[in-house]
Order: sequence, then C-alpha cells, then structure tokens
Amino acid sequence: MRSPTDRRAPQKSDLRRGAILESLDHHLRLSGFEGVNIADVTRRAGVTRSAFYFYFENKAAAVAALLEPMYLDGFIASDILTDLTRPPRPRIRAMLEALLDTVDEHRYLLRAMLDARADSPAIRRLWDDARRSFVPAVAAMIVAERDGGRAPDGPPTEVIADMLLEFNDRLLERYTLGGPRDRETLCDGAEAVWVGTIYGRVDQ
Repeated sequence: MRSPTDRRAPQKSDLRRGAILESLDHHLRLSGFEGVNIADVTRRAGVTRSAFYFYFENKAAAVAALLEPMYLDGFIASDILTDLTRPPRPRIRAMLEALLDTVDEHRYLLRAMLDARADSPAIRRLWDDARRSFVPAVAAMIVAERDGGRAPDGPPTEVIADMLLEFNDRLLERYTLGGPRDRETLCDGAEAVWVGTIYGRVDQ
C-alpha cells in the first residue's frame, strides 16, 4: 500500500491493484462475499484473471487488503483505551463506541471479512495476528493501573488483555451480523465486562 504522503505519480501496478480493489468493493456491496465472482471483478477492473492472482492469492486475501485502512481505526481505539489521563469507565466506553462506529461505517466489508476468515485459514491468522498486536498496549495499561493502585492484582496482564480483545472480537462479530440486542445494550454489557475484569468492580 502506498504512503499517503508519496508524491510520485502512481505506478501502473498501483493503478491496476487499485482498480481490482475498487471493483471488489463494488461487488461486495451488491452481493456479499459468497456472491463475488473473480471474473466479474476483473472484468469491471479491466484486468485479466492472472493479474488478479498476481496481487492476491484468492478473493479472501483481496478482502483483507480492502480492510487495511480499518486497522487505523483499531489504533485509534487502542489510543483511547490507554489514555490514563481519563477515568477508566469513560475511556473504556469511548473505546467500545469507536469500535462499533467502525462497524457502522464498514458493515458490508466486515461481513465479507467474517466470511473470508471462515473460508481461509491464512486470513484467520491475519485477523488473529492483527488482534494480538494490541495485546502489549492493553497489558501495559493494566500494569499501570495495578501499579497506581487503581486496579487489583490478578492473573498475568497479557492473559487478561488477550481475553478482553478476544471478547471485543466477538462483540464486533455480533454487532456486524446483528442480533436481538441493540448497540447501546451491547456497549453497556461490554463496558461492564471490561471494567469489572480490570478493576474488580463496575463503578469506576
């Protein structure tokens, strides 16, 4: 992916890859992951089928590439969570709201990614690796809260961080796919889980 500050004229390969992703995005909006046909994607992009496979192993990998900009949303949510200048409950709530805002903005893409990770072990590993990349920051936040006397001692912070991020993964999936509980209810429950797990009480 090119840097947004790169002032060079886009190379032909950049344009070709971008055309493929634009076409894939178009077809995902229309028919979802299962309904996407590589031939339709390449036809709209004006490239050959072999060109598609030059850039992407399969359509699951191409969906993952479409989601690359959304990783920035994850960093934003992590920064909110680890800002210890704010009280625990408001920053945890803000982190959760930021995650669900991402779903509201990119629901069709996240639906496709959920299908892609079920279809491809490689994409599942990519998704899991992205989630685990946030474990050190969350664990460090918990350590700081324990050291400051705001959170009780407990299991290893890396374990707690990993499990809470797994919980967020499930929250994103449930909100993406829909269910009987609305956004506010999901946020209320998730907030209680996070606050109670880290601080041992829910009135922080």
